[in-house]
Amino acid sequence: MLNNNHKRDYYEVLEVSRQADEEEIKKAYRKMALKYHPDRNPGDKKAEERFKEAAEAYEVLHDPQKRELYDRFGHEGLKNTGFSGFGGFEDIFSSFGDIFEDFFGFGRRERGSQSRAREGADLRYDLSISFMDAAKGKEMELKIPRMETCSNCQGKGLEPGTQPEYCPTCGGRGQVVQAQGFFRISTPCPRCHGQGQIITHPCPSCHGQGRIEQTKTLSIKIPPGISNGSRLRFRGQGEGGNHGGPPGDLYIIVYVEEHDFFQRDGDHVVCSIPISMIQAALGTELEVPTLNNPKKLTIPKGTQNGSTLRLKGEGFPHLRGSGKGDQIIQVAVKIPTHLNKRQEELLREFEELEAKKSGSRLFKLFS
Repeated sequence: MLNNNHKRDYYEVLEVSRQADEEEIKKAYRKMALKYHPDRNPGDKKAEERFKEAAEAYEVLHDPQKRELYDRFGHEGLKNTGFSGFGGFEDIFSSFGDIFEDFFGFGRRERGSQSRAREGADLRYDLSISFMDAAKGKEMELKIPRMETCSNCQGKGLEPGTQPEYCPTCGGRGQVVQAQGFFRISTPCPRCHGQGQIITHPCPSCHGQGRIEQTKTLSIKIPPGISNGSRLRFRGQGEGGNHGGPPGDLYIIVYVEEHDFFQRDGDHVVCSIPISMIQAALGTELEVPTLNNPKKLTIPKGTQNGSTLRLKGEGFPHLRGSGKGDQIIQVAVKIPTHLNKRQEELLREFEELEAKKSGSRLFKLFS
């Protein structure tokens, strides 16, 4: 602390006139603090003293009562007010928090003005649906456990009719400053957790938390054509906000179960139909399952194993836009494995006829 006998005039320290208003004094102090701050002048004892001197001058001149006493009686007039000059860096940060917040670009934060309201957390719900539900869509109800805003206190955590109080630990700022040498670390207040306020009369319903755990029944619509891994967003259906803040959102992640017969390829449906080699050779008409009702499918003569046929518009609905995909049928020609004697005779006869027909073709080709 500077001795009164050696203290300079406070107006001289801040380089302002005695008629300077509060804004001029504040501006001048910010200029001095920027110039002589120890973090900007490491190891410079002279700069440190000038910084302390400017802080002491500002503490007096920005306080109307102290300034009046100083203007009338000088440094001696402040002796009986409890003012003892520069009280250390902790006092600077607690008394001039708004100056330093402005000074370092954080914006002014009035005492006790921190907004306690916070948006609620988003929720994720994993939903498994059948292949057919994905194709046709479905309305369903889900039971969602979540934290909801307390209706008794509207999320404030206060007993109705009461108000929060400034935190005595941080003086309502929500931050405490720990100092070691020239290093200053500002951390959230351990008592109010950075809120700047404490609840002395908590709401009896939520015990001051502002939220209570409830299970919400939510009616949802699964759109037809939805695909595996799709995400549905329901605004405002997440957890309730803290201290009256807005609720978060609910995200439903859809997982589509596999089907025994169908597979999906984009908006197309793929299936495999087994037919006999006789049906493949002669052609036939079959009834094929689809996502809706069975449909007749014509197998052309001479259809080869692995051929694909198509039923237009029998696939998944397009999720965006109108229309549907197709149903693609893969033909699997089954070869008999157990033949009786007569079947073998017929097949050998058929083979001989084919050989004769092929031989005559070859004869004509090379003749």
